[in-house]
Amino acid sequence: MSASGTAMAADGAGGTGSSRPAPSGGRRAVSSVLWAVLVPALLLLGAALGQWMTWAGVVVALATIAVAACVVGGSWHRAGAATLVSFAGFALMLFAGPAMYEAYMKTVGEPVDAVVTQVADRDQRRGPDMFCTVRELGGGRETYEVSQQENCFGQARPGDRVEIRKDPLGLLDPRLPDSPDQRNTTEITIAVTAGLTLLVAAGTFYGGQRRRG
Repeated sequence: MSASGTAMAADGAGGTGSSRPAPSGGRRAVSSVLWAVLVPALLLLGAALGQWMTWAGVVVALATIAVAACVVGGSWHRAGAATLVSFAGFALMLFAGPAMYEAYMKTVGEPVDAVVTQVADRDQRRGPDMFCTVRELGGGRETYEVSQQENCFGQARPGDRVEIRKDPLGLLDPRLPDSPDQRNTTEITIAVTAGLTLLVAAGTFYGGQRRRG
């Protein structure tokens, strides 16, 4: 075979054996930014949805983490970044929901005077243990049973008058007020949520920028 034929054969073998061309720097940066915004946004959406319908929020969040892990770890071949995004995503699920609920109820929740009629510790193996029953003192005198998710931690006793916060849309259960030893808990939860959101975004962006193949 001549030298030119050998060169053509080698070039042909290299062309058929190579993978698809890697995206340019600009396209890589754009796709990385899109994924870095989409992944934490969907996780926050799932966390917010979970405060209304728990199963729906869990499905959205778990599906988002699974897709992100497949893209970052499988398509981009960045196992370390995929692990970081997955663990930070699970942590974000735990903090984002309570942070959104607390911030929402404290900001737009309607203050209503109520009285605590019962506090029960059901000592369940799964889920909240403390449950508080509160009854409105005005209006329709509606009665609600709230759990630890709505800030029932035994800080109120039967007969105590409290000011609960009601969801103006009627989608979420009322929230009990904070006790004196719960100061700045909402701010801390929001700060942790913000940090985890940035961590998920940064891990996804890094994996996209340093992708292989």
